[in-house]
Amino acid sequence: MDFFYSIVAFFTSGGVFMYPILLVFAVGVAVAVERYVTLTLVTNKNQVVWDKVQPLLANGEFDEARDMTSKDESTISQVLNMGLSLQGAVQRREDIEIAMEESMMEIVPRLEKRTPYVGLASSIATLLGLLGTIMGLIQAFTAVANANPAEKADLLSASISVAMNTTAFGLMVAIPLLVTHVVLTSKTGQIIDSLEMATVKALNVFTKRAKRPVEA
Repeated sequence: MDFFYSIVAFFTSGGVFMYPILLVFAVGVAVAVERYVTLTLVTNKNQVVWDKVQPLLANGEFDEARDMTSKDESTISQVLNMGLSLQGAVQRREDIEIAMEESMMEIVPRLEKRTPYVGLASSIATLLGLLGTIMGLIQAFTAVANANPAEKADLLSASISVAMNTTAFGLMVAIPLLVTHVVLTSKTGQIIDSLEMATVKALNVFTKRAKRPVEA
């Protein structure tokens, strides 16, 4: 209970800038949770689909793979279906590759959306903390200028201590949000890498199957 009261005392003594920092933290956490859940679901769905589609591609069962990916809404299905829809219709690998890259260009922004807001919230929290401290110090020195000389030292030290609470709170908010932003960015990068890997493997299968009759 004492810990709770100490947190409340720390927050209330920081001044008005503590509230916008708290608001920034709430927004940053909300975005981070939504992004993490979404990216985790995307990763799991992609893995399930790839485990089913990869054997079909390896066996040259393109019709079955095409039918499966056309009925699925996962990101990896969208990319693979773009290539499968052209497989057999065009001869050049480059044409299929360009089509799949076009699909990737539509998917990547959806994976990356709102993630930068977490990093932005981290920066804003830090700046608000510094701004709150500066404003607090200005008020402190203004008050000290008009205070009794015997009370100046105590008043100044107390005012500075209160002003520094804003910076401390800003950093307490900014550091976790910054770490979360790095985690989300890494998770997004892993999904993009897996899509590119699936694209290359699918293209290699298409190329080998297209060359097989010629070699025979």
